[in-house]
Amino acid sequence: MADPIILLVSGEFLDVLTEHFRRYEQEYDVRAAATAAEATATMTAAVAAGQPVAMVVSDSQLPDASLLAAMHEWRVLVPTARRIVAIPISRFGAETMALRPALQKGKFDTHLLLPQGLRDEEFHYAVVELLSDWGATVATSEIDTVRVITPDSSPLALAVRDFLDRTGFPHRTYAPDSPQGQEALALHDGPPRFPLVHLSSRPFADRPIIAPSSVRELAALIYGRPSDIEVDTVVDLAVVGAGPAGLAAAVYGASEGLTTVVIESDVIGGQAGTSSMIRNYLGFPRGISGMRLAQRARTQAIRFGVRFFTGWPVVELRPGADGAPHTLVTEGGELRAHAVLVASGVTYRRLGVTPLEDLVGAGVNYGAAMTAAREMEDRDVYVVGGGNSAGQAAVHLARFARSVTILVRRDGLAATMSKYLIDEIEWNPRITVRPTTQIVDGGADESGQLGWLRLRDLSTGAEERVGAGGLFLLIGAAAHGDWLPEDVRRDERGFVLTGRDVPAECWADGLPPANLATCVPGVFAAGDIRSGSMKRVATASGEGASAVALVHAYLEGLRSPASH
Repeated sequence: MADPIILLVSGEFLDVLTEHFRRYEQEYDVRAAATAAEATATMTAAVAAGQPVAMVVSDSQLPDASLLAAMHEWRVLVPTARRIVAIPISRFGAETMALRPALQKGKFDTHLLLPQGLRDEEFHYAVVELLSDWGATVATSEIDTVRVITPDSSPLALAVRDFLDRTGFPHRTYAPDSPQGQEALALHDGPPRFPLVHLSSRPFADRPIIAPSSVRELAALIYGRPSDIEVDTVVDLAVVGAGPAGLAAAVYGASEGLTTVVIESDVIGGQAGTSSMIRNYLGFPRGISGMRLAQRARTQAIRFGVRFFTGWPVVELRPGADGAPHTLVTEGGELRAHAVLVASGVTYRRLGVTPLEDLVGAGVNYGAAMTAAREMEDRDVYVVGGGNSAGQAAVHLARFARSVTILVRRDGLAATMSKYLIDEIEWNPRITVRPTTQIVDGGADESGQLGWLRLRDLSTGAEERVGAGGLFLLIGAAAHGDWLPEDVRRDERGFVLTGRDVPAECWADGLPPANLATCVPGVFAAGDIRSGSMKRVATASGEGASAVALVHAYLEGLRSPASH
């Protein structure tokens, strides 16, 4: 395949842009256009030839068209391309103010000061950041450290690919009759059972081919099992859940000298890890994908000595009595810890429409399912949910799908979604919102994939059958805490009670536990699993970090003579 295109568009400053983008020419096809019309022709030809367009970098003033009209036309042509506006310093102050409303609505990704001289690394940092995001969410990986061999998009194959995407393992998918598929089949013992996973990197040389029956089997091979920890070991802090709260606790705990272990039932990053782009997280002005945020936090935690075990749901917590260690039980072994942070988060509520539950993995997805988004090209897609996760999923899906329809039971999005996402959705021509609507039925097409939905208008009762190529369900939060003992009190919806919210019998000397502490000494809760939490990435991270101070205080109490 031809190299992805980076398209530079400017009348007056084309030579400046061309000079600064020479560093990308080895791996990208850098093109130059002096007018908007020339840029449109270049993109049209690229689409016809099947050549990807990774990025468009445009001068803020074009000789033959308004910037925003041109950006809109280019977005229609190539929705997946990242879009940068480069502004000369002489116009920077006035134009950044003028372009702010368009930036807020997502009409382009960012505006940057046109480079003023050599080695403008701040400029190139933004460029590389956006190219990296494009490569992770759109492009087919050029590296195949992991090869997935499968004849079709079975639910298990899709789950394996989604796991590899979210954990950052470079991978590609091959058919069994391809050279790569034949190589894997030759190395595999016994009859083939797809998908086959060919782990070609050195750490997996002793078991390069596996036919996993579940994602957990692959996760255990990469991250190990909780039983790998020596039986006699008691860690200072065990974190259950590797979403934003758990990751923040791991980083802060380990950096302050606590021996820390994280157990995650699914993939590091939790529900937030599926978000295509989080734009309101402090310190990331151009936004960051949930996957990238999770990868960076995991790397940071590992640097401080944290051990991760993924694919192992905790099935039981056995509290220790009188300061004795707590025990976490998983199917992969037991782990003992002086302190436990419950950060297991939430799961999406089930739709409850049986024919569609039977199609999960065959066009129906719970969560954003970033991998499945790439397969929605030229399809009509539906997203159910009115929260930020649903909005982020819709914006990302609109890069691929022919149309995206958000279905909500309320009369709009204002009560449940951030304003910046609502603005972006209202501007995007591929996204529509259907309020007061629910799904009551659905079914497959001739291929066994999702083919249609039946929608009911809750205001009138009228029903309509619509064609559907994909369904993404992000409907509310169900607490993920059934494994907790009765001593860890929960509210009527299953969320963990902490601080002043715990029953009065848990108070000591008329005082409630600390704000993130539960009824069980040494067991804390943070993030979405905690009753009353805000269900936002930033607040979950803050709670996870704050819990570490309470863990220190608890451990100090165990060590002091007065506690014995």
